[in-house]
This record gives sequence, structure tokens and C-alpha cells, in this order.
Amino acid sequence: MSAGGGRKAVIAALLANLGIAIAKLVAFVVTRSSSMLAESVHSLADCGNQGLLLFGAKRATLAPDEDHPFGHGTARYFWAFVVAVVLFTVGGAFALYEGVEKLRHPHHLDAPLVALGVLVVAIVLESFSLRTAVRETRPSLAGRSYWRFIHESKTPELPVVLLEDAAALIGLVVAFAGVSLTALTGQPAFDAAGTVTIGALLVVVAGILAVEMHSLLIGEAAAPGEVAAIRAALTANGDFDRVIHLRTMHLGPDELLVGAKVATPPGVPSETLSERIDAAEERVRAAVPAARLVYVEPDVDRTIR
Repeated sequence: MSAGGGRKAVIAALLANLGIAIAKLVAFVVTRSSSMLAESVHSLADCGNQGLLLFGAKRATLAPDEDHPFGHGTARYFWAFVVAVVLFTVGGAFALYEGVEKLRHPHHLDAPLVALGVLVVAIVLESFSLRTAVRETRPSLAGRSYWRFIHESKTPELPVVLLEDAAALIGLVVAFAGVSLTALTGQPAFDAAGTVTIGALLVVVAGILAVEMHSLLIGEAAAPGEVAAIRAALTANGDFDRVIHLRTMHLGPDELLVGAKVATPPGVPSETLSERIDAAEERVRAAVPAARLVYVEPDVDRTIR
């Protein structure tokens, strides 16, 4: 995983969610709270999700082979998309089902103080995990809002962990409110309503992640600033008159495919042309280090003709 990949944030989230999931499961067994059950499943799903992110990062480092000549960089996008699916099904859909069932068949809480104590501990641990994700994200913000970063980032791990941790923290607060109101009023409906709210929140977060990861998975272009830098590098030193067209696509967060057709001045010998193409490719890689695969095709400027 690259420096911008947020490995530290993923591992922090994994450890926090593992501890939280165990505590929540114990609290559910004692209290029979549907909110605690929903939160337990949510934390277990998050543990699996962080494992999938680490697995995807490992797969992305495999060398190119005959079947995958451009490498395995998109594995990070695929497994991040799987995370969205897991969050929707195992987290959101299950919580909605459990909440509706508890609304239809109310069940009073046993030992609500145990549930509240576990939720307080979980909120503290989840806050530390979210703080780690925020710290890991800050160097990559470049003046952008967190929402814009999530939308524009070509690195899947940090947006996933940020949204997961934020949803988990909000869900814990909702669960705390639901359990507290049920304990104070004796009405199980508050606990069930909290479970439904948690499920709806996870479904929304899963939808956002699915849309963003789908866009990365099918191939996103380089950022506008990188495209401008590539264009400038191609025409530097007057080697080529202009860029006729340029296509870019991320094969991974740190792997950019560049295909360019450039207008060649008339009368340039083939040997000189080859040298200019090689020099242009090197300039592109220097200007945008992620541009590892660069293909430059010389052509006649037909607009002038």
C-alpha cells in the first residue's frame, strides 16, 4: 500500500473494531438489546472489511503477467467495492431487518447499564480510530473538504475507513440514545427504532462507497492538474507542435496509463522522432510520477493541413 493508502488507518480501524465487536457481543448476550446486536454485526462486518482492504492492497502488488499485462493495481478498487457490498448486506440490511422484527415483537432490555457501559467504551475506541483516519487523510486534502476528498481520491482505503468510522461513531451514539430511552421509559420501541436508524445509515454509506468505488473500478482519468502537467511535458522543448488528443486512466492509485497523439513538425527524421518520443515519455514520468505506462503516437497535424 502506498504512503497515501492509509495502511495505518486501516490497521487502527481493524484493531478497534475487533475489540468493540467482542464487547458488543457480550453485551448483547447479557441485555438482549437489538441495537447491541445490530452494532455487533456492524463491527464484525467492519473487521472483515478492513481485512478485505488489506488483502486488496496485497494483491495489487503482484507483478504483471501474461493474463494481466498492466498489473493488478485495480484489485484495490475491486475489494473496496466488495466492502461496500458487505456493508450494505451484512451491516445495513441485517440491522433494518432486526429493527423491524423488534418493532413487531418488542423485547424488554436486560441489564441496560451493561449495554450503556459497553457503548461508552466503544464510542471512545471508535473515536480514536476515526482520529487516526483523519490524521492520515490530512496530508492528502490539499485544501479540499473531506467530502470532496472522498469523491476525488484515487486511493480507496482512506475514503472507505473515513466513512466506515464516521458511520460507526454515529451509529454508536444512536444506539446509546435508543438503549437509554428504553431503559428510562420501559418502551422497547426506542431500542428498535435505534436499530432501524443504524441500518438506514449503513445502507446510505454503503451506497456512497459503491458509487465511488464503481467509478474507480471502471477507470477514472487523471486529475485536471495532472492532465495539464502531462500536456505541458509532451510539448516541452518544442519537440512536438501540440497534443492532438490525450487519454489517461488510473490502473491503481499510483499507476496511471497515458496514451497521447502528438502533432509532429514536418520533415523530422525517424531517428530524431524516436529520440523525441523517448524524451517526451521521460518528461511525462518526471512531471507525474504515477504515469508509469506512457505511449506517445506521432501524427500529422491535420487541422493545419
